[in-house]
Amino acid sequence: MKGSYMARAPFQILVFPYIKISETNSILYAVFRRSQEGYWQGIAGGGEEGETILDAAKREAFEEAEIPTSCKYKKLDSSSMLPVIDVVSDFLWGLDTYVVPEYSFGVEVGVKELLLSSEHKEFKWVTYEEAINILKWDSNKTAIWELNQRLLREDFSERE
Repeated sequence: MKGSYMARAPFQILVFPYIKISETNSILYAVFRRSQEGYWQGIAGGGEEGETILDAAKREAFEEAEIPTSCKYKKLDSSSMLPVIDVVSDFLWGLDTYVVPEYSFGVEVGVKELLLSSEHKEFKWVTYEEAINILKWDSNKTAIWELNQRLLREDFSERE
């Protein structure tokens, strides 16, 4: 595990970096290919004990793609419940914790170059339509749909 070890908290975060291209008035989203499993997803990871969901999102985005914590994060309404064994491969928080929540964010980045951790073998910038076609998880598709809609409508009041 990167950094100093803290106890794993029973929640997940999902982050989609995006960049606005003013010349074409378009938005591109970064998607990441998992090193071992090979599927495409957003930045995903677990919270640590005592962390807020925003702090966890910023930490994971920095660890997985070196996205500065000073970037502007946008909290989405999209959230999912994930089977605990899909998240941590075991009943880490006891036999009565079957699912854990996943909270979603968008983060605007100013540069197209991201530095990947070993969790991902590659990333690419794609349009919303391309992202929907290659993302594996339904929760990722729902979150990027919401992010895309909010960006197109410039609807992030009281969400930052």
